[in-house]
Amino acid sequence: MKQEVRKEYYLFSPFLRIFHWLMVGAIIVLFITGFLITKPVVILASEPTNTPLLMNLVRNIHFIAAFAFCAGFIGRVYGFIISRGDRLFPHFWKKQYYLDAWEVVQHYIFLRTSHRPFLRNPLARAAYAGLYGMVAIEVLTGFAMYYMTEPSAIGGILFGWVNRVLGNEFMSHFVHHYAAWAIMLFAIGHFYLVIRAEFMEGEAEVSSMFAGSKLLRHTPADAQDVE
Repeated sequence: MKQEVRKEYYLFSPFLRIFHWLMVGAIIVLFITGFLITKPVVILASEPTNTPLLMNLVRNIHFIAAFAFCAGFIGRVYGFIISRGDRLFPHFWKKQYYLDAWEVVQHYIFLRTSHRPFLRNPLARAAYAGLYGMVAIEVLTGFAMYYMTEPSAIGGILFGWVNRVLGNEFMSHFVHHYAAWAIMLFAIGHFYLVIRAEFMEGEAEVSSMFAGSKLLRHTPADAQDVE
């Protein structure tokens, strides 16, 4: 029997892991309810109040999921502060980052059989940075629309400027809608690449978001980011 030695790298704090799974559930709920808000279901019933009542419930579920998502993100920010593994973002200012990214691209399009081991590869780093940019857009535009009825409240003061910058509430809704689609496309691609990495590289890609650690056969090129 062949013995294989691996080194464990603890990466993700409990705050990141909790936020990750909260984000998974929230994105599903927010996308479905948001889609229903955009295109309400018509209920052909004898009681005409059924449809408005249903949409009010859908909106409330959407709002609850949004607030839960934001609460989880506060924990994510705290994890970012205390854990180096939670700060694996792209090093755009380094030439080596682009060389490593091209190597990973070649592997993904099957021009290379493998790429150097990473704790988080350069493309994944860029994708997560883009995801958090989309999340910021969703939060800002979402709360800008939510607090339109209370412009003098704290929320209205904090987020009212978004509608003014974008022009009006309709443009906030427009940006909110298409940022949501961008996040959903990211989620689909992320799911595929994580499963692909789990089977092709076998370095605990999936379990790391439960246990917090990755098990690597070789020393990763970005090990200095957590050591």
